[in-house]
Amino acid sequence: MRVQLRDTSAVAVSKKLVELRRTGGVVTQGRVLTLIVCAGDARGLEASISAATDASREHPCRVIVVGRGRGDGPSRMDAEIRVGGEAGASEVLILALHGELGDHQESVLVPFLVPDTPVVAWWPNTSPAVPARDPVGRLAVRRITDATNAENPRAAISARLAGYTPGDTDLAWARVTYWRALLVSALDQPPHEPVISATVSGLRTEVALDLLAGWLASRIDCPVQRADGPLRVELHTPTQSIVLGRPQDGRVATLSRTAKPDSLITLARRDSAECLTEELRRLDPDEIYEAALSALPKVEYV
Repeated sequence: MRVQLRDTSAVAVSKKLVELRRTGGVVTQGRVLTLIVCAGDARGLEASISAATDASREHPCRVIVVGRGRGDGPSRMDAEIRVGGEAGASEVLILALHGELGDHQESVLVPFLVPDTPVVAWWPNTSPAVPARDPVGRLAVRRITDATNAENPRAAISARLAGYTPGDTDLAWARVTYWRALLVSALDQPPHEPVISATVSGLRTEVALDLLAGWLASRIDCPVQRADGPLRVELHTPTQSIVLGRPQDGRVATLSRTAKPDSLITLARRDSAECLTEELRRLDPDEIYEAALSALPKVEYV
């Protein structure tokens, strides 16, 4: 169900929500958090809403999507309420702020926050330089960006460290979770030798690979290179090579080790909904993500 409210107020939207619960039997119990989606403009809006509602199936929440409307003209708020099946296990409020109201998003959002639950802010496109200092970011205990969708992804992820505050993370980090797990598993097998060199290659614009290289640089005491080329990670020890690779548009990766048969592993690229679901599982600071950011200057780009 979708309900449109034009030139409305927080009071009117709240009353409509209560009415929908009473007449439509919408379930409101069990909300574990408030997820604020800072959409900015309409670019990728429906994809972001879809990812948020998919994530709500594991993390029942109120999703508040806030974006700027027309910058000129009088201040006003247009709202859309989505409840029922298409809203997942959530209720979705889509707020378009016009005029000067667009510069005061935090004051508009406060009345809609679910009481006594943590707040998570997500910027699916353009994000502030320091999310924790952003007016909306100040409301949140967890702040999620996505450098992959930035105009210059590599510059965006490199700038994350300067503005890092405990509670920050990036969806690019979640995109390499399974890669990190597979590499750790491969190194956890005999002969347990130190890694003497490592190379991470792939598309230049895939900043998840930059974070993967930073993570390796923070964990092993050897040179780590980030190169353009086929999507793969190569680790070399004194007596063996470990290579984990996958076609750019493929779903199955190959893990190769010296003198051992290759292993085929399902390793498709993770979409935003899956990554967002993972990041919502923890609300505490991610020290390993911070370490990966801190080690990015150690990575040699070739």
